[in-house]
Amino acid sequence: MNEENDAGHGRSGVSRRNFMGGSLAAVAVTPLLTGQAEAAETASAPTADGVSQVTVRAAVNGSPVTLRVDPRATLLDTLREQLDLKGTKKGCDRGQCGACTVHVDGRRVLSCLTLAASATGREVTTIEGLAQGERLHPMQQAFIDHDGLQCGFCTPGQIMSAVAMVDDEGGARSDDEIRERMSGNICRCSAYPRIVDAVRDAQRVMR
Repeated sequence: MNEENDAGHGRSGVSRRNFMGGSLAAVAVTPLLTGQAEAAETASAPTADGVSQVTVRAAVNGSPVTLRVDPRATLLDTLREQLDLKGTKKGCDRGQCGACTVHVDGRRVLSCLTLAASATGREVTTIEGLAQGERLHPMQQAFIDHDGLQCGFCTPGQIMSAVAMVDDEGGARSDDEIRERMSGNICRCSAYPRIVDAVRDAQRVMR
């Protein structure tokens, strides 16, 4: 797999550089679009260094959540530190490894490059939200069946990226396309052949 593509690479062929630039611009602008009333509400409760906190109202794994966060806080840190959703992993913290991949409104995003404030009014899904009770998501089950992991650190991001690739982006037509479209999710243990097998078989079940 080519490490030069990011976890959000899909049919559009967007490069890592363009994706990162667009993502950073989007997360910077989104909080400004939430309305004057919310802006007035969030102008209080400054942080220790004098930066005013903001209110984030979102659905996380199907449950409504309201949080006060530093406007500079990433979605990754907020999920892990405030909501105790530790399944989303902090790898490189620079948008290069894909370990932090989550879904926002069904689309895969790198949560280390996404501001928590930009999640206002949106549906956020983490690895903890994929299973239905005791029943694993088909992609989770396929990773187990094909032993598509070794140390497991990258596995949540791999699974989240694969699910969005199938559900949101229409899936892949070949093993080569799976490799290409999953290329932003790096596995330091090099379990790529089994990951491809897992994605291919889960895709058949999900369609």
